[in-house]
Amino acid sequence: MKKYLSVKNICSIAVLGALGAVLMLFDFPIAVAPNFYKLDLGDLPCLIGAFSMGPVPALLIQIIKILIKLLLKPTSTAFVGELAAFIFSSVYCVSAAYIYSLKKDKKQAVKALIIASILMIITAAAANYLFIIPFYVRLYNIPLDVIINMGKAIFPVINGKLMFVLLCVIPFNGIKALIVGILTMLLYKRVSPLLK
Repeated sequence: MKKYLSVKNICSIAVLGALGAVLMLFDFPIAVAPNFYKLDLGDLPCLIGAFSMGPVPALLIQIIKILIKLLLKPTSTAFVGELAAFIFSSVYCVSAAYIYSLKKDKKQAVKALIIASILMIITAAAANYLFIIPFYVRLYNIPLDVIINMGKAIFPVINGKLMFVLLCVIPFNGIKALIVGILTMLLYKRVSPLLK
């Protein structure tokens, strides 16, 4: 743990966490999911830090990112949205960092991003089905059918919560992982000297 907490790493972790928080503010909906699912690029600085410094700094970057985001823009979801973002992003970045740390080359980086994406998608799908969607139904006192119908407006074959998760939640998280992964591959070699 001590090697992760050098002054240089602490500064890098803080800067990347703050940058991730700012990027979270610029979120936008995408066509595969209802508008309340918003895509942001807040994981990009974390993945760059994860590849450069390892899994523990990746987790610390995620913690700082969420805390700063809450200071910049208070929760509208009783902290469930932020908790979900933290869990999904941590699974993504920490697992990618660990896999990449085993062999640091381009092929391993691609492998790390693919495996981490799959793990994040599975985590997001299970959490949405079991906890997040039911929580929003209770929090906002809306029938589950309202959420299902939002998905049905995009994909008419959606007829229940499972189909909603399969056709909206999984593609949404897959697209996010793909975009962030590609940007990481394009930027990492250019940015990593600054962190080292």
